[in-house]
Amino acid sequence: MTKKLTVINLASVGPGARAAQILADLRYSVIQVGVPTSRGALQIEPEAYAYGASRFVRHLRIDLKSISGRRAFHLLIEKADVLIESFRPGVMKKLELDYESLCKVNSSLVYCSVSGYGQQGRYSQWAGHDINYLAVSGFLDCSGRDINGVPAIPGATVADSAGGGMQAVIGIQSALLNRQVTGDGKYLDVSVLDGMLSMMSLHIDKYLATGEQVSAGNDLLTGKYAWYSCYRTADEKFVSIGAIESKFYRNLCVELGLPEYTEQQFDLSVQEELRGKLAKVIASETRLHWVKVLCSRDTCVAPVLGIDEVVSDPHLLERGTFNHVSVGPEARFKQLGPMIAGSEPIEEVEVERGRSQAREILREVGAGSVEIDAWIEEGTLQ
Repeated sequence: MTKKLTVINLASVGPGARAAQILADLRYSVIQVGVPTSRGALQIEPEAYAYGASRFVRHLRIDLKSISGRRAFHLLIEKADVLIESFRPGVMKKLELDYESLCKVNSSLVYCSVSGYGQQGRYSQWAGHDINYLAVSGFLDCSGRDINGVPAIPGATVADSAGGGMQAVIGIQSALLNRQVTGDGKYLDVSVLDGMLSMMSLHIDKYLATGEQVSAGNDLLTGKYAWYSCYRTADEKFVSIGAIESKFYRNLCVELGLPEYTEQQFDLSVQEELRGKLAKVIASETRLHWVKVLCSRDTCVAPVLGIDEVVSDPHLLERGTFNHVSVGPEARFKQLGPMIAGSEPIEEVEVERGRSQAREILREVGAGSVEIDAWIEEGTLQ
């Protein structure tokens, strides 16, 4: 294989796939291993635009249930630095591809298992998705409520992205650094729930230390105060306010013509009154007006943008946030570029979706042409 650190990824979607794409954007050599279509196994295939359109990722399919398939996979593992898998706990052991088994093939392998609730514990076999991990971590209870008082569903897959994918990348990078000293690989049990608990640490640690329960609307960061909220504008759009520090709060009050409240920032007896005043004033003008008046005046105000506005936002365009992807000769679209600090900016990238690079990948790890042809003929390799 190339001199780049090599990642073998078995996850097609979810936090494992997010971790693999981040590493690809950091220019690791990422190889996506899928299931041969001839085997009829169920594997979710994301849309062409999803997960960075798999930019910088190479693909092949291997039947991991067959003896010859495991032989081909072992060749990959021998030369790999990282393995990412997101099967339900216990599946890799049944395939004889668990950490203990693969350590015999490559003792310096960093083996990253990504699951919803972790490899052990009473919830480990629960099926789940983003909303479930947000629920069990306390995140949903601390978030806003809809008109029926039900916890609101966040607008992003926070658990998959930050709780799982980013946590996996941090663990992988740390294990690789440690390997430079010890020469040893490491097993990483990445639980998305654990990642979410880390994100909820301010509220959890507050409760453990003081007994004070944080939930929607009863804490500074969950809407207790009028100056940490969103307000409707005259054109039926919204602005966000997060004027926590006293100087920003004073600036906000002065700019909105409410100087009488400057010394009452944390006075609970006036919060509902202030909330009403803020709502009335902000509703009198358009969102654009308030952006021009407030955003550059140290008030901690920002517009609430729709996705259609995000992709044309001048600040983001100036930072080169978006790039173009060509998927085949006819499909070309704009997409979000690599966002992790340290990743190289790109303007255009070509992706060969659906084309297997099995032959070139397996030749790189020492498989012969006759052996590769036999695997393809029997349906083990695609």
